[in-house]
Amino acid sequence: MIRIRKVENEKERMEFIKFPWEIYKGNPYWVPPLIFDVRKNLDPNKNPFFKHAEVQLFLAEKDGKIAGRIAAIKNDNHNDFHKDKAGFFGFYETIDDEDVSDLLLDTACEWVKEKGLNEILGPVNPSTNDECGLLVDGFDSSPVFLMPYNLKHYQTKIENFGFEKANDLYAYYIPSKVINDPKIMTRLERMSELIKKRSDVTTYNINMKDLNNEVRKIEEIYNSAWESNWGFVPITTAEFDYMADSLKMVVDPDLVMFAEVAGKPAGFTLSLPDFNQVLKKMNGRLLPFGFLKILTGKKKIDFLRVIIMGVKPEYQKKAIDSVFYLETIKMGNKNGYTGAEISWVLEDNMPMRMTAEKLGAHIYKTYRIYKKNLI
Repeated sequence: MIRIRKVENEKERMEFIKFPWEIYKGNPYWVPPLIFDVRKNLDPNKNPFFKHAEVQLFLAEKDGKIAGRIAAIKNDNHNDFHKDKAGFFGFYETIDDEDVSDLLLDTACEWVKEKGLNEILGPVNPSTNDECGLLVDGFDSSPVFLMPYNLKHYQTKIENFGFEKANDLYAYYIPSKVINDPKIMTRLERMSELIKKRSDVTTYNINMKDLNNEVRKIEEIYNSAWESNWGFVPITTAEFDYMADSLKMVVDPDLVMFAEVAGKPAGFTLSLPDFNQVLKKMNGRLLPFGFLKILTGKKKIDFLRVIIMGVKPEYQKKAIDSVFYLETIKMGNKNGYTGAEISWVLEDNMPMRMTAEKLGAHIYKTYRIYKKNLI
């Protein structure tokens, strides 16, 4: 017998959070998230996302045992910005049982429909500004920091339920041989110098001692640079502050850069050390030795995720991204990183894709956002 129940108290929320440990037991590629972080992100009193969104968590039980989970999401900021009536699903995990999966997906669809929405997209955890997409290609390696991982059978179950592809998100891999290729670096150096002189471009690193003001600059650039991208939702000031506070401990300031054109803020790039290399050994727990593992493990991380690289619309034809790539590679080499992932990149973002491919990067993971009409 299969039944669905709403998550309505702290005990059930912890069951929801810990269920993936059952699903991925023995899986060599899954990276356990920090329970503390997931709990905080799902807490309406702590995560400012809930100021403009509503989230209902559900658990599926089969024969008295938890067999799946899902979140149904109504994001008012998304609908206000896009002028549509879309809901979302996220945090989807299920045993290999189509009946369980169907009931989970149907429950999320019905909840979204009851909110007066006519379309559902996902998975997003809980929005496109967070971990999102279903892994559909590239299961043979662990995800990098803040990217999801899932089992292969999820794709079949979601598509069998009637979901269709909305968009694919690519992860590009840059191996060390590319980063250390003198021909590529010489070409990038030459191009970067030309761009800086021609367009009066200067770059500088983030000042962690003045983080509040730096985050305001990031907010301005981000919400301008990405506003025409598919799936974009403006991030509020409270959400930016929340993210900055969450990432302070993992940031490498050498890899957070601004660009100015004639002294005006024009672009921003953020690369993060792949902290999944550390999290994989912590099994979701900070205590008793988690903080020590973070501090000692941080020095051994040898891979990067280029997570954000954006330029305001009025400066997007000045090839500032090439300057960012050069500076990121130089700093990455200096700080001991031997490879990088650029993620995620929309499949129709051809300028970004072409730049990455000219660098010698190649697609090695594909994530998919699905959609379903509810009318």
